[in-house]
Amino acid sequence: MKANPILNIKIDMDGPSVQLKAENGEVVMIPFRGSVKSELFTGIVEPCGVDTQVVNAAGVRHMSARYMLTGKDKEGQDAHIYIENNGWFDERNQEGMMPFHTVPTFYTDSKALAPYLHRNQFEGEGRMEEDGLHIYFYEIERGEIE
Repeated sequence: MKANPILNIKIDMDGPSVQLKAENGEVVMIPFRGSVKSELFTGIVEPCGVDTQVVNAAGVRHMSARYMLTGKDKEGQDAHIYIENNGWFDERNQEGMMPFHTVPTFYTDSKALAPYLHRNQFEGEGRMEEDGLHIYFYEIERGEIE
């Protein structure tokens, strides 16, 4: 586990999932909402978040979670952060084993956060904890990229 995540998002399921099974794969859409706590941003996950998981004919699972955060940035200003969080699962974590790792992209209307979040140098990690699923986002250190 890494230290000091830039965001800690607690995920809460928000209704039943929708599933489609086809001869070439499977699609599951899971609606969610949640809350965010960090020094960077505090607020909520709007109840329009959805995690779409597609399993292709070869058994490879791709997840793409898309959601909007509403709250206050580090300067106390009203702000939004849109997150697209993508990940691929291999056989070891196909059945939801934790932790799972993702690549997020952030968009924000916060003047204080935009120069930092728009750099695309982050990774996500999902972990099941006592109170449920948490998604943590971390800045990638230069040595980790090379």
